[in-house]
Amino acid sequence: MSSARKTVLLTGASRGIGHATVRRFSEAGWSVVTSSREDVPAECKRDPNWTHHIPADLADSREVERFVAEVAGLLGDDALDALVNNAGVSPKTPFHERLGCLNGALDDWHAVFQLNFFTPLSLGRGLAAALARGKGAIVNVTSIAGHAVHPFAGSAYSTSKAALSALTREMAVEFAGLGVRVNAVAPGEIETAMLSPDTEVLIPRIPLHRLGTPEDVASAIFYLCSDDSAYVTGTEIFVTGGQHLY
Repeated sequence: MSSARKTVLLTGASRGIGHATVRRFSEAGWSVVTSSREDVPAECKRDPNWTHHIPADLADSREVERFVAEVAGLLGDDALDALVNNAGVSPKTPFHERLGCLNGALDDWHAVFQLNFFTPLSLGRGLAAALARGKGAIVNVTSIAGHAVHPFAGSAYSTSKAALSALTREMAVEFAGLGVRVNAVAPGEIETAMLSPDTEVLIPRIPLHRLGTPEDVASAIFYLCSDDSAYVTGTEIFVTGGQHLY
């Protein structure tokens, strides 16, 4: 992995925000290491900057341990310049009913918190040494749903993202001693597969009067990993078109 180029590790890379973020870093000449449950699309394999893809189910704590060990072995003594914790899950009923506190299995809550909260913590801890070597950055992808009750996002998802926002602040203070910055990006209504089919009713409550794109979020993530944000840590950027102001 030794290279003059910077290296980013990104989870949840196969679609949506993750896929757009891979393109943003690749266009800037970074080496890109990714993970998702699925393989990457064929056209992405032709990207010379997309150097490694490690399939893993990061909702499984044992898989997370294996994944961290594999990434550490891949890096060797090289630095990791950025870690983007993008993988997440938002369960819904077959009828797209919102899962609140009174319906849905508690096992589903455990699964949601494992991927949305404990996996980012485990990856940050497990790769801290490599991030310290690069004086790197961590970006946690949270959500507007972590800051107010959302009409479509379920309670388990929303509370896991609220917890990830709090974790970002805690990590920012502790990782600063390693020279590593930790920030978050909170997307609003973004045009991805996770978006509820009824989301368009929310557009009147978005001051910019449009849904966001994965590229909108990718640009914010890239900024927080770049030298342009060298004095920014412990913050959360809302990529919501202003929706969070209501």
